[in-house]
Amino acid sequence: MPLALLALAVTAFAIGTTEFAAMGLLPQVADSLHVSIPQAGWLISAYALGVVVGAPLLTALAAGRPRKAVLVALAALFATGNLLCAVAPDFWTLAAARLITGLPHGAFFGAGAVAAAELVAPDRRARAVAVMFSGLTVANIVGVPAATLLGQHLGWRATMLVVVLIAAAGTVAIARLVPALPSSGQSGLRHELRAFRSGQLWLALATVVFGCGGFFACYSYIAPLLTEVSGYATGSVTLVLALFGVGMTIGNVLGGFAADRALRPTVCAAFVLLSATLALFALTAHARWSAAVTVVLIGLFGFAIVPAVQTLVLQKARSAPTLASATVQGAFNLANAQGAYFGGLALDAGLGWTAPTLVGAVLAAAGAVVAVLAWAADRRRPAPVATEPAAAAAMTTA
Repeated sequence: MPLALLALAVTAFAIGTTEFAAMGLLPQVADSLHVSIPQAGWLISAYALGVVVGAPLLTALAAGRPRKAVLVALAALFATGNLLCAVAPDFWTLAAARLITGLPHGAFFGAGAVAAAELVAPDRRARAVAVMFSGLTVANIVGVPAATLLGQHLGWRATMLVVVLIAAAGTVAIARLVPALPSSGQSGLRHELRAFRSGQLWLALATVVFGCGGFFACYSYIAPLLTEVSGYATGSVTLVLALFGVGMTIGNVLGGFAADRALRPTVCAAFVLLSATLALFALTAHARWSAAVTVVLIGLFGFAIVPAVQTLVLQKARSAPTLASATVQGAFNLANAQGAYFGGLALDAGLGWTAPTLVGAVLAAAGAVVAVLAWAADRRRPAPVATEPAAAAAMTTA
């Protein structure tokens, strides 16, 4: 794999740390800013909504510009947003800063996924995308637990400042290691918008919004669940979050390999297994050992979906993949927002700390249903001539 993929993975590491560390630090943020834990969960939704807005907006603004310059600018904006979070004086300012921080997320992963695919042969594109996303999953093994531990001892602001440094390092790495990747003459906004004429693309995005919301409904409130239900001490939560990261990393790798061989079955199976595991977690969360095992499985099935769905969207977008790839990141984070929201509603209703996992099971099951329906609809349509070569050309010339 090209070294340039490592540069993309470094910034993905910073993004993953920022996005997921907030979930482990909810109790500290809530206590520091004098809000409830469900209200602190709005910070997760604010970041996710920033991604939803920023993915199409920033991708549209960047249309036709050299992809490397776009990646550098987006990474720099992400570092700036984290700095604003670190110095935010109150809850609402922090929420606004989180929204700003989320703006470049989707556009970065959208442009980065296309760039990663351009750097390898067509039959290795899902694995190349998985390498870039490995930065995000490794963040959950190293970055999120370390950030949670740092936040518990030095405060959540110290965590944000460390992320600023990592994001700055990622920006420099992209500038130095990623080769020039100019956009093609066809890559203007009007050309990119043509991809959204595909009903299959909309079904893929709907699959993400519904199904991945199940993962985030559980993960958003994992820290208080582990302390209040599983019996973990506050300091031990970081170790369980690291296990989450291990599962995510394994799932990301396996999902990439499986998607290169059987794309649709991988998507459907991952959502079905995620739904079943989330439902099981409502029972296994009551013992520390079984909670730890289930956490690994939730991470595995949840992130096996990522390279598979990303590749599916790139395939359905055909010759205009950049905006579609960014939009799928918006879909992932809309899933994040709704998962955190509905999980918080269950908590506010007094249903207990395991209620978000059951909410997640329902959402993941809905994603599985949409995925199966989309697969069935795709099988009924006659395959276009030379679909794969067209997709490969898109990946190498976009």
